[in-house]
Amino acid sequence: MNDMFNKKKANPENIRYLKEIISKKLKLPETTIISIAELSCHEPGCPPKETVITTNAINGTSKTWKIEKPIDEIDSFDIEKFSTK
Repeated sequence: MNDMFNKKKANPENIRYLKEIISKKLKLPETTIISIAELSCHEPGCPPKETVITTNAINGTSKTWKIEKPIDEIDSFDIEKFSTK
């Protein structure tokens, strides 16, 4: 069977938790949109799963971070490395 249709989805509770700790760590206003996407990589040398986190502020500014782990393996220590600079 084609693996494309049998992908395991990240736990929605983990996504909510990550959004909460990202918002607190970066002191984001409630109007900031936080997007979290888990990507699969099939290129040589890249991790099999990578999580891309993007914040979009109401003024149009955005910031993106990448973590070389699936969403369900990310913890607060990974988020502590984030910076708004």
